[in-house]
Amino acid sequence: MRFRNIKKNIKTAETKIYPKYIYAPYSKRVKAFITDMFMIYAPILYVIAYVVMSGKDDFQSSNVAPFIGVTLYGFIYAILLSKFGQTPGKKAYEIKVVDDKSGEYISFFRALFRFFAFLFSATTLLGLFLPFYRRDKKALHDLICKTIVVEQKL
Repeated sequence: MRFRNIKKNIKTAETKIYPKYIYAPYSKRVKAFITDMFMIYAPILYVIAYVVMSGKDDFQSSNVAPFIGVTLYGFIYAILLSKFGQTPGKKAYEIKVVDDKSGEYISFFRALFRFFAFLFSATTLLGLFLPFYRRDKKALHDLICKTIVVEQKL
């Protein structure tokens, strides 16, 4: 950069802007998701299948039971993200979900919308491959909800 621009404090295209966040690697995000499936979603399905219903055969024949399980998991996921910024899986891998502009935790409704946007992103598979092509590692549901998954500061 030229001395004249430095003296006037003019930013040019040569100035590098470094991110203020350390983005979570995609491998940690996948591991955290799998951990959440075992710690939150599997017990929900177990309770629905064996406590509420009379067994796995009734659960498999029902159209409503899996929907109730996913909805209940979505509400628990949204509560945890809005209150703590992380689920048990994200806590285990020391990552958290924050707003991409302010760095604060997101609201309950935004976290719930992020969950349903994740379901859409996962069914199309397009949104899950997006972090491989972006520098900030945002998936489709992160872009829609304006969130980012970052490493937790120790």
